[in-house]
Amino acid sequence: MNGRVLRIELRRSVAPWAGVVVLVPALTFLYLLDGTWWSGTTAWTAQWTPLAMTTRSLLFYLWPLAIGLGALQGLRDHRSKMSELLTSTPRPARHRAATLAGATAITLASAFAFLVLVGGVQVLGHTEYTHLGWLPISLVGVLFLVAGAVLGMGAARALPSPLTPPALAMGAFVFTALMHMSLGRTETSTADGLTSTEPNRVSLLSPTLEDVREAFVTLSAPVHVGQTIWLLGMAATGFALLVAATPRARLTALTPVLAGAVIALLVLPADARRMYVVDKAASELVCDGPVCVTRTQQARLADLAGPGKEALRLLHGALGDQAPDSVRENTAVLPEGSTPRWSRGTVLFDFDDDIIATAKGEELTWALTAKGMVPGCTPVGWSGLGGDEYARTVALGWVLGDIKPLGGTSARMRGEVEAEARPVWKELKALPRAEQLSRINAMRAAALSCEGDPFDVLSGGASR
Repeated sequence: MNGRVLRIELRRSVAPWAGVVVLVPALTFLYLLDGTWWSGTTAWTAQWTPLAMTTRSLLFYLWPLAIGLGALQGLRDHRSKMSELLTSTPRPARHRAATLAGATAITLASAFAFLVLVGGVQVLGHTEYTHLGWLPISLVGVLFLVAGAVLGMGAARALPSPLTPPALAMGAFVFTALMHMSLGRTETSTADGLTSTEPNRVSLLSPTLEDVREAFVTLSAPVHVGQTIWLLGMAATGFALLVAATPRARLTALTPVLAGAVIALLVLPADARRMYVVDKAASELVCDGPVCVTRTQQARLADLAGPGKEALRLLHGALGDQAPDSVRENTAVLPEGSTPRWSRGTVLFDFDDDIIATAKGEELTWALTAKGMVPGCTPVGWSGLGGDEYARTVALGWVLGDIKPLGGTSARMRGEVEAEARPVWKELKALPRAEQLSRINAMRAAALSCEGDPFDVLSGGASR
């Protein structure tokens, strides 16, 4: 591809606008709308993997735009009514196609790279953990944009109509929506009989990804390989349609994308737990004595160590030999809607937990103590207020000697929790010490196993 011709193509075509149309909406979406991508450990500027996953998720909207813009570029010769003139020149059609596709590919890749760069600069200031495991996620994202644009060009060259660009863009949007909502989802049931859905291998033909729930969850290598095969087939079909001159050649040009889809589906994992996997290096524990966090959060260990050790001391003073002996960031990744799993010997916590996220100093000690007593059995990915919160407040008050407020809820909700918890706490404190300990142990058994209502146990409403 001649560099001079490419520069002319960049100056005189709509290729530069393709980059602008991708970059500006993406930055507008990220900066002007307040969403989960700005908060917690999975914020798009907090860690490298969430950065890559969040920017890939934007392809839900950007990929259809890239296909539509590619189709618009592919109509250029038809609009100028010079298709026959170009075919009569001695320059091979593949050279013209390479220049046309290359100009758009460069601008789209540059726009997406700049988007990642904007987030990356901020990630550097927010984390001490650096790695390259996020890079394949972003590179496949670039390939989605480029392959989609080239396919749009080829389709518009084969079907030269003003309706082709909007039809392709809308078709691509419907495709991504169906992959995310129905065709790409498989209905499952949790151990509790709750109905949920999880992605299947067909959903991985879509450019978008699942919401980021943990900073150390990434895509597996078979996903990258399968998607790359699918996209190379898509790009090959687009390029073949650009140079095809006969109906038979255009029909033959569909072979790469069909073959790519079939091979990709053979390579892509069928089990959702093999699609989104734990990055072992990122989830490796870094410890200060009995208090441990993952490598992604190692910068927060210094602030956590003191409160964590104090929480263990309080728990040991209250529970004796039944008390946990370590505090550790939870690295278990469970399907949405499933019941959490807890350990009797370890206080497991999540930095995104409402009562942990904003707590500092003494409040963090209280929060960790409360998690050690009643970790919570709300299904993964759900939220709610009920027996766990009431029991946690009573149990913490029993350890500290008085009801203490926990973060993560509004003043009104804290008032409601205290109103429910204080009478039970007073009743518990009025009992003989042995009876108190019996109820607390029964409550912890229910809370750790997620069987029964721990608040009901504290109230004396369940057999002990």
